Amino acid sequence: MKSSIQSTPILRRTLLTAACGIALFAQAQTFPSQPVTMLIPYPPGGSADMLARPMLAALQKELGQSVVLDYKAGAGGTLATGILARAKPDGHTVLMVLAAHAINASLYNKLPYDTRKDFTPVSMLATLPLLLAAPHATPANTVPELIAYGRANPDKLTFASAGNGNTSHLAGEIFKKATGVKMLHIPYKGSGPAVVAMLGGEVSMMFDSISTSLVQVKAGKLKAIAVTGDKRSPLLPDVLTVKESGVPGFVINGWYGILAPAGTPPDVVAKLNQALNKAVRDPKVASQLTETGYEVVGTTPEAFGSLIDTELVRWREAVQASGAKIE
Repeated sequence: MKSSIQSTPILRRTLLTAACGIALFAQAQTFPSQPVTMLIPYPPGGSADMLARPMLAALQKELGQSVVLDYKAGAGGTLATGILARAKPDGHTVLMVLAAHAINASLYNKLPYDTRKDFTPVSMLATLPLLLAAPHATPANTVPELIAYGRANPDKLTFASAGNGNTSHLAGEIFKKATGVKMLHIPYKGSGPAVVAMLGGEVSMMFDSISTSLVQVKAGKLKAIAVTGDKRSPLLPDVLTVKESGVPGFVINGWYGILAPAGTPPDVVAKLNQALNKAVRDPKVASQLTETGYEVVGTTPEAFGSLIDTELVRWREAVQASGAKIE
């Protein structure tokens, strides 16, 4: 009798573990059982939105459920990221993250989440170089001209960004450090509002995702000064890279991926990964994205996790070198 009583807690734990395993298996088998919400950390019109919208129909087809884009802009993308960290880990809430996700870990003194422990990587969908664009009123058409003007007029240049901690912000800080040019940073809540500010002549320039500024450049409303990739963009073959314009080592590419909350069942992550990769590689979707500057990828969860680890180190060094910090 004594032995039976002592074994009861063990038996209960065993049964509880088995029940949890069965529940997770059943959850994975029925996923998705309701519409999936994809959090977008910036307003409509930005580069994340321009990636999400073209693949929406294909993703819904793959999942057999509606996918709702939920825009939660603010705090350099950390607002939406915090929401995901608190979401139920069942795969029905995911987040599109940018390189800013890795930058914020070093840029902010305190975050309401752990950048790695609170999330499960699903897939890196695409990469995208930045475009250094400017209003026609900015008195420079090349990087050397911009540097010369900035040094001669230390209080004149301003640069917009899609928010504190965004790649567009840090690219400007790194450019300042590399060239010695003084520029005032003016953050906006997303690429869309920042581009509008450029069009209105409110700022001198912006390191923006090529997808959001390219339309305005081709329409003649903005001018392209340089691209930040290791090589020239096929969309703007005559526009030099910043590196070949006289700033050695200046190479910055943005990336876009999907995270789920930590604790999301592996089978659910696998289903999301398969659906996302098929959607982004759909011929029509891939063609549309390529036309706006994206390079379609679609990785395994493990590969995306490794990329985030690498990027955390890379951007920590970049943030320290730039001196940028947000309280």
